[in-house]
Amino acid sequence: MNKLQKKQAGLARRHRRVRGKVSGTSERPRLCVTRSNSNMYAQVIDDVAGKTLCGVSTLGPDFKATGKSGATVEGASALGEIIGKKALEAGITAVVFDRGGNLYHGRIKAVAESAREAGLKF
Repeated sequence: MNKLQKKQAGLARRHRRVRGKVSGTSERPRLCVTRSNSNMYAQVIDDVAGKTLCGVSTLGPDFKATGKSGATVEGASALGEIIGKKALEAGITAVVFDRGGNLYHGRIKAVAESAREAGLKF
């Protein structure tokens, strides 16, 4: 197993552990954050129905209008604001946060804090 495979296996193991404890319902869907080196993705998911209620990424037109990079903490904050506003427009006020196996630090923390500032409760 090379270095990249070990890293991916560790992330998958941590994500499975998080997902064993965190599940979204129709009353409190799951805010799932996925991070790559250059981009980020955030989705609000109802696990019971198996549906994505809303989602944004740093590749979408909403984020591109901000002019920020998806690889920075500032970009992650902008993404959190956008997902918070979209969730409120969809009638979602409370969510459970799924950090996707990543540390609650840096860009993941920035998305969570700016989503809270936008009005989501978690």
